[in-house]
Amino acid sequence: MFEGVISSHDVGRERRMDRGTVGSAQSGRLLVEVREEGPSAVVTPAGELDHHTADLLREPLDDCLAKGFSRLVVDCSRLEFCDSTGLNVLLGARLKAEAAGGGVHLAGMLPVVSRVFEITGADAVFTVHDTLEAALADEPGEAEEAG
Repeated sequence: MFEGVISSHDVGRERRMDRGTVGSAQSGRLLVEVREEGPSAVVTPAGELDHHTADLLREPLDDCLAKGFSRLVVDCSRLEFCDSTGLNVLLGARLKAEAAGGGVHLAGMLPVVSRVFEITGADAVFTVHDTLEAALADEPGEAEEAG
């Protein structure tokens, strides 16, 4: 089964080197933790999600799906910024999760991040919860109907 915590330091090290970015300019901007919570994988990005850091979230989301988790809960409570590239990472994960019979649930979005989803209309295609606890309490199946 899926275990452990993945940080951007571990997941993204090779990619940052491949892209030629140096030092801590990118490495500290987004940290991603992953844990198993019942039937869900909880993915917690902390920091800024943009075109420089998108792969640091994409990789753990893809890893969760590859390990058989079709229900992904993204705890956005520590996500301080999200641009269109970050939004596309989440939309891509949603499509893959739905193809596997699950979905992506967003929880605890800060107003600045929530606004991006409202402006683009992406809030209409995700199941959005006020808190992580509410997302975890939501029964699989019921949430997809609400979204």
